[in-house]
Amino acid sequence: DSSRLYTQPEEVFYAYEQLSSVPNAAFTCAASFGNVHGVYAPGNVELKPVILHNTQEYISEKLGGDDKKPMNFVFHGGSGSSVDDIQYAIEAGVIKMNIDTDTQWAFWDGIRGYEAKYHDYLQGQIGNPEGDDKPNKKYYDPRMALRAGEEAMAERLCKAAEDLKCVDVLN
Repeated sequence: DSSRLYTQPEEVFYAYEQLSSVPNAAFTCAASFGNVHGVYAPGNVELKPVILHNTQEYISEKLGGDDKKPMNFVFHGGSGSSVDDIQYAIEAGVIKMNIDTDTQWAFWDGIRGYEAKYHDYLQGQIGNPEGDDKPNKKYYDPRMALRAGEEAMAERLCKAAEDLKCVDVLN
């Protein structure tokens, strides 16, 4: 029953009415449109950003105004989503997206890549492909692996900024 898996326009409109009654209210809605926290194999719940578009249309009709996007949405659980789905959700009024799982993976993947690259230098304090008496301190310094994780996560954040159309928005 999709009405139990996905937020219905009537539910969002109810929240909109209640929150709009608060003076100077600024709010967002984290509607469920198949988004989940984490990354899972496809097939359990289908991502349907069209629900956000339909909800905007429903609220706009109820309000009878010219505002075609009266609700600001949060895309909870955006990790693993396609760029097309992300950008279609933005067109529906998404102003914030959570990508914690993607950034965690990117950080870990950076550390994993560091270990793979320097594996033979990380087997002991002394001795590596350059010689049995060569020290490895600069390789097993945890700050080196953590830096690789930071760099990978920063790269993922730059990609997210591009996907979310947040690059050069002031130009």
